[in-house]
Amino acid sequence: MSEGSEGKIMNRGLVVVGAILIQLCLGAIYAWSVFTKPLVEAGWTKAQTQGVFAAGLASFAIVMVIAGRLMPKLGPRKLAMSGGVVLGLGYILGGLMGGTSFAKIFVLIGLVGGSGIGLGYVVPIAVGMRWFPDKKGLITGLAVAGFGFGATLWVKLAGSWGHLIANVGLSHTFVIYGIVFLVSVVIGGVWMVFPPEGYKPAGWNPPEAKSTDKPVAGAVAMSSGEMLATPQFYMIFATFLCGASAGLMSIGLMKLFPMEALQTAGLDKAAASASAGLAMAVFFSLANGIGRIAWGAICEKLGVKTSIAVMMAIQGVVVIAFQKMAGTPALLYVGATLIGFNFGGNFALFPMMTANTFGTKTVGQNYGWIFLSYGVGGIFGPMLGGKLGDMQNFPLAFTICGVLCLVAAGIISMVKPPKHA
Repeated sequence: MSEGSEGKIMNRGLVVVGAILIQLCLGAIYAWSVFTKPLVEAGWTKAQTQGVFAAGLASFAIVMVIAGRLMPKLGPRKLAMSGGVVLGLGYILGGLMGGTSFAKIFVLIGLVGGSGIGLGYVVPIAVGMRWFPDKKGLITGLAVAGFGFGATLWVKLAGSWGHLIANVGLSHTFVIYGIVFLVSVVIGGVWMVFPPEGYKPAGWNPPEAKSTDKPVAGAVAMSSGEMLATPQFYMIFATFLCGASAGLMSIGLMKLFPMEALQTAGLDKAAASASAGLAMAVFFSLANGIGRIAWGAICEKLGVKTSIAVMMAIQGVVVIAFQKMAGTPALLYVGATLIGFNFGGNFALFPMMTANTFGTKTVGQNYGWIFLSYGVGGIFGPMLGGKLGDMQNFPLAFTICGVLCLVAAGIISMVKPPKHA
């Protein structure tokens, strides 16, 4: 019997509360940008600030694979709580011991903090899908939306809302965040338990599969080894890689490129900077969180494979067009919103695609392998944008990533149910 499944069945609404609470804290990794300015003022190079962010993304993606293997042994509750403790201690120790030392911050907040995120991230997704087989897309979208909105929350509390960095300093802000992360994720982890075997919501029966879009989610539980032997894994991996590369490249250039384009169009530097900052901090960020919920709901209607194909096709067109849109404030905001909306959709749809293709019961183990594509995209996309930016050719970066998204729409459309021995 699953952990926590004995006795009275838990109110599944608590799973949603716990999932959002956990993911709000795990979204801390996207709030790193608020710390870069004071660190540069303390003597860091810009490359060093990005090194910590890259280390966090890499350890996040790699440890997710390990977390998937640990979940059957530890259970989701212990795994989530462990992630909260590791993430929280990384920030607390980074604040107490790190000071402005690049090496210490790199290890404690980058590697240790990122590892904590990797341990906890997949738990709310796997648990939510088990409790909500009738609304898997929506619940996955809600769970990962917390991750997207969390970034805005922690940025604003450290900056313009809470003024933590200005009032208590960088180190104390790290400590405060670490304590909040540790306590909140441990509390959210209390409700991270699987339902009893064979659980079905009252009045719901599994629908009969009517298309290849929903082939084996409930009937098959492929192991990671079996999944890695299928061509479907590599097709889904490649699709996510293209979507992640385009989104992360756009995030990296969302201020630099529009500033250049707006000034070329005649705006002064201050106005260009304000417009570019608004595009990233408000339009992209909010759409990123909303897109996770919306695409999760959309896939309930269209099916997850079709939803990914449509999302990738739209993203490809918008990313290519963005090189023209960025020079006009109104179009810049539209472009930033659409790119953010589609980028957020990746995190709702690809867990669903993993579950539908390789089985819901093993999504906790398998999604970590799929998510490695995000780690690869986190290197490829920003590096591509940076290199072409140094060559004064930002538009080519957007064209390449846009074309890759269009190719990805074709790849995902060809995914068929895997043959299971």
